[in-house]
Amino acid sequence: MSIIGSVLDAAHARLYDPIMTKVEAAGLRDQRRQLLAGLDGDVLEIGAGTGLNLDLYSDGLRSLTLTEPSPPMVQRLRRRVGETRPDATVVTAGADRLPFDDATFDAAVSTLVLCTVPDVGRALAEVRRVLRPGGRLVVIEHVRAEGRTYRAQQMLEPVQRVLGRGCHLTRDTRSALRAAAFDDTNIVDGQMPVAPPVVRPIIAGVALAS
Repeated sequence: MSIIGSVLDAAHARLYDPIMTKVEAAGLRDQRRQLLAGLDGDVLEIGAGTGLNLDLYSDGLRSLTLTEPSPPMVQRLRRRVGETRPDATVVTAGADRLPFDDATFDAAVSTLVLCTVPDVGRALAEVRRVLRPGGRLVVIEHVRAEGRTYRAQQMLEPVQRVLGRGCHLTRDTRSALRAAAFDDTNIVDGQMPVAPPVVRPIIAGVALAS
């Protein structure tokens, strides 16, 4: 990775929580809490970032495994795990190359992650591979918009991919879920609270590994 890329990764990790503060307080955190509350068994979170979901998981999980590819994020994640959830395991890995056996987990979690993976199809195929039959994938993801907002997303995406460390504004994640053989019946369209229009459209819910 270039020196500039390393600097941007470090800045992104340092600024991520402050940037998300208003969005979380305006309703995103409540949405996270609602979706994560019902999980049990062995749970995998991909792209765990700084660990914003950590204190929302049930204490009754059999295991909690967190993956994150960015070293600066991993550093902050490990610190938060030590403070909040010391029973969780942190693994430095991208979602497209999960170092786990097939059918290892009962559920997976992806919150504001699938916009950043280089190959969303490959990442979802990996998640599906490590899920047990009938496993659940919890998602909250910002997605492509329609009309003029979509055109604005197209214009801004090159900049966003740099500043957002790979974030794609125009990703059609619902279609990607279907292509990866996830049942998206319980995935709903929504709006990110107090967010700029280009990142406001979201999908959220639980997809089943069909």
